[in-house]
Amino acid sequence: MRKLRNIVLACFLAAVAVFSTPAIAQRYVIADQDASGPAGSDMTSLLVFLQSPEVKLLGITVVTGDAWRDEEVAHTLRLLELVGRTDVKVYVGSEYPLVRTFEETKIASQLYGTVAWLGAWSWNKPNFHEANVIPKLPEGSPTTKPESEDAVHFMIRMVHTYPHQVTIYGAGPMTNIALAIRLDPDFAGLAKELVIMGGSLSPVTTDPEFVNSPRHEFNFWFDPEAARITLRAPWPKITDTTVDASLETNLNEEMLSDWAKLNTPAARYLVKLTKIRKGYLWDELAAAAWLDPTIVKRERHVYMDVNIMHGPTYGDTLIWDDKDKPAIPLQKVDAQVDIDFPKLQKSLHTLLASPAPGAQNPLMDSLK
Repeated sequence: MRKLRNIVLACFLAAVAVFSTPAIAQRYVIADQDASGPAGSDMTSLLVFLQSPEVKLLGITVVTGDAWRDEEVAHTLRLLELVGRTDVKVYVGSEYPLVRTFEETKIASQLYGTVAWLGAWSWNKPNFHEANVIPKLPEGSPTTKPESEDAVHFMIRMVHTYPHQVTIYGAGPMTNIALAIRLDPDFAGLAKELVIMGGSLSPVTTDPEFVNSPRHEFNFWFDPEAARITLRAPWPKITDTTVDASLETNLNEEMLSDWAKLNTPAARYLVKLTKIRKGYLWDELAAAAWLDPTIVKRERHVYMDVNIMHGPTYGDTLIWDDKDKPAIPLQKVDAQVDIDFPKLQKSLHTLLASPAPGAQNPLMDSLK
């Protein structure tokens, strides 16, 4: 009888422990992305958030950068349909940078030399098109629509709804974020933190895009004024995945073959639709390192700004330490420069192998 009572007591205590264990506290994030696609670094970074049970993705705000905004919105909506996460809404943001223009950029290339990646302004690429054109999507056109509320007002509304809880993740040009800062002076201070992919310090590389221009990075370059406004705002914390860290990553056929063994809509999406089968994991590194900071091996804690003087170094990253900082208001940035690539690979594999939280009616099986 005593043995039976002990068993019953043990079962009761176990049940109490299960029901009293708190659920995973979700981390609120807004993903501000230049969401080119299908697949690629931009879409993979969104999948990091969509696949994680730790994340409450409040919404995806889209900005022109790697591609034009309207095409990016279509890719994002279709991604959400294919993986069954249409519960996450998409908000349309800025179509053009604050100051930089297409015409001036073409003239600058003649005066100061060509830039390796021009994003939406890649006039030298066969698939170049104007801003209002949405080409035929390889993954199929979405049937869902973006929200009527614009990206900037949505971001402002969210930090007021959840003060000091929302991470602003910016992995494209920072036009939307800068406009939110200008529209609402309390915006940055009400956020929990800013996490960005941008800037370049002193990358160790032979990559021709950076070896002769080590401070050049596309997200800062495409809208330098927006990057400056964003970096100077009073965020509680700024974390930056730099080019230095990104160049230590390498998407390869081995990774894609590994993902091909996973039977999830997210993994099948990436394996089927990834066109460029090798390259750097720019934005997914920033997202994954936010989820698991142990992916980062070394950071530099620097004051960071962006050069907005028009000329050959327009848009370049500027940094200082406490000894040489200028007498202007600047923010300290935790700049990631070295990462653990095997740990990043493992993290991405784990996320892609798991079912997407709350996924309903994923359409990946219908994709021919």
